[in-house]
Amino acid sequence: MSTIAQKQVGEFVAEDFRTAAVFTQYGIDFCCRGNRTLEDVCEKNGIETSELVHRLEQVLNTQGNQTIDYKSWPLDLLVDYIEKKHHRYVEEKTPILKQFLDKLCRVHGERHPELFEVNELFTASAGELAQHMKKEELVLFPFVKKLVKAELSNTEVEAPGFGTVKNPIAMMMQEHDNEGVRFRKIAEITDNYTPPADACNTYRVTFAMLQEFEEDLHLHIHLENNILFPAAEKLESKFC
Repeated sequence: MSTIAQKQVGEFVAEDFRTAAVFTQYGIDFCCRGNRTLEDVCEKNGIETSELVHRLEQVLNTQGNQTIDYKSWPLDLLVDYIEKKHHRYVEEKTPILKQFLDKLCRVHGERHPELFEVNELFTASAGELAQHMKKEELVLFPFVKKLVKAELSNTEVEAPGFGTVKNPIAMMMQEHDNEGVRFRKIAEITDNYTPPADACNTYRVTFAMLQEFEEDLHLHIHLENNILFPAAEKLESKFC
């Protein structure tokens, strides 16, 4: 028990993403705050460690459809996947959600003033994510690909202007934390995306889309914080 209790939440999810559903059920953040041990999160959330371990073992010992083993992917492939799947998702869904939220504020804002705060939080998140993704696409991701190429060709890597990959990674992780805080607030305000009794179809669709957006962001951040970033730091250390 002691060994598994000292394992970090993010490590569980990195090894088998099916465990993410268990952590989500218990309200445990596995992406932005995945660097906490199982023991720590149980103590913080008032959960019996043995109970959570049992639930995780049930999932881990279940045969059948296994989730994608992202840890086995080459880093350049993982970078491309994150950019093409998750970055594009954010780019495509953001303008639709902003349009819907603006409409909800106009139509339902008087009866549901909390919508204005949700709109404000999402708009702030959308702006920050757009800048965040550009920094990854223009600075961090190209350097990770250079590391992969250098390892394959057994050549040296020119020192980047940012010094070490740890520097942009630290910035990206801080920005991930910021978005995690925003979306926890959105989930709290919306009662975990539960539309009110007088909600119209647009209201319901918007809340469903917001929930999907947060879930995609969780996987997006998990792939970076718990898999890509540690592997990139490890790869860079080979050239030091």
